[in-house]
Amino acid sequence: MNVFKRLFKVGEAETHSAIDKLENPIKMTEQGIRDLKKDLDESLRSLAEVKAMAIRAKNDVENNQSKAEEYESKAFALLKKAQSGEISEAEADRLATEALKKKEEFANAVLTSKSEKERFDKNVSQLEANVKKLKSDISGYENELKTLKARVKVSEAATKVNKQMAQIDSSSTMAMLERMKDKVAQQEALAEAYGDISHERKTLDDEIDKALDGSSLKASDELAAMKAKLGMNKDK
Repeated sequence: MNVFKRLFKVGEAETHSAIDKLENPIKMTEQGIRDLKKDLDESLRSLAEVKAMAIRAKNDVENNQSKAEEYESKAFALLKKAQSGEISEAEADRLATEALKKKEEFANAVLTSKSEKERFDKNVSQLEANVKKLKSDISGYENELKTLKARVKVSEAATKVNKQMAQIDSSSTMAMLERMKDKVAQQEALAEAYGDISHERKTLDDEIDKALDGSSLKASDELAAMKAKLGMNKDK
């Protein structure tokens, strides 16, 4: 847990030079999750070991309880044999006493085993709670990591676009557009001027041709009149 707490303190920029150096938070988070998973594996192993000890203590309680009851039954059986005359009372008392001592040993072992079982059960509960919290933390951090990766992609795309926009000099672009407008206007004016000149030249030629056509017609009429006076138009 200390590893992950240390990991997420990188968000405090004023106290961590890592942020000033722009360390990759995704890689750091992934490493933190890997460390947490190692802690989880160790906790699971510890949980399994403690559970095994709790099971053994439980078995010891049952076995010791059974042994204590067995020796109590043996002591009672010895006294019954003495009562029936199968063995002497002194021998029965001696053996029954030894059997009751064994019963006492196993009864004490039952108490010890119960105490160990209770302690192990308590440890198991604590470890299970830690494992559950670790699993929940890992799941939560993995979900946060997915969100972080998505945010990084969006921020990188936005940064790229904003950087491209920032590199565009709007004032120079507007000036270039104005120069292009002036050039286009100049070209349009020049085209119109050439059109006017072409029209004027065509009109002048038309006037000259018209004038020339009129002169030719007048000369032909005069020639015909002169031939008429000389009688040259008569058929031969």
